[in-house]
Amino acid sequence: MMNKFKKAVTFSYDDGCVSDIRFIELLNKYNLKCTFNLNSGNMKADRVWNYNGFDVYNLPPDEMKEIYEGHEIACHGTKHLKPVGLTDEELVKEFDEDVKNLENLFGTKIVGMAYSYGTNDDKTVEHLKKIGLKYGRGADSTKDFSIQSDLMRFKPSCRHRDEDIFETIEKFLKIESDEPQILYMWGHTYEMDAFGSWKEVEKMLEKLAGHNDILYGTNAEVFGYFNLI
Repeated sequence: MMNKFKKAVTFSYDDGCVSDIRFIELLNKYNLKCTFNLNSGNMKADRVWNYNGFDVYNLPPDEMKEIYEGHEIACHGTKHLKPVGLTDEELVKEFDEDVKNLENLFGTKIVGMAYSYGTNDDKTVEHLKKIGLKYGRGADSTKDFSIQSDLMRFKPSCRHRDEDIFETIEKFLKIESDEPQILYMWGHTYEMDAFGSWKEVEKMLEKLAGHNDILYGTNAEVFGYFNLI
């Protein structure tokens, strides 16, 4: 049976923080799905850091399963270390332990990840494959929606902070193609607080939502639908 949809929209957001709650409320409002990439070693409710003048607070681990219900959880490294150049032991601590911790906390299979700082090397990619991960997201926007051959070095279409984000969305919505097209957007929800962009983000989500010819899913759901994983 042929797939009904030729177009899909999916989101990928990193680090896990209190701002995720508001974003999830908006996603649920518009029936959209996101993959949240988390660092299990940084899950401390009293942990705070500053981004562009905004204090970013972590979520309490005992509330996270309920908060992220209906969305995908993915690996982002236990301590958010830059993947390039890690030793064998460091790779195990950063990725094997993060996957194990997240699976225990959320009771779900972890199949994907996002690279901290958007970087990777061959050694990291091969290690991630060995522990069963099926996709890994970088940070370089392509402004393209075509299917990619290497999901372990997947490049997103765009970031919600891109100056031309609404032009990119419009381009995607107007596409008529027999080949699968994926609009894959990424970012950090604390950016929405730090830059006061919640109204623009909701406008963006509203524009993307409710199209009968578009599949809305998590990263794993979209990749699975198109038989990529």
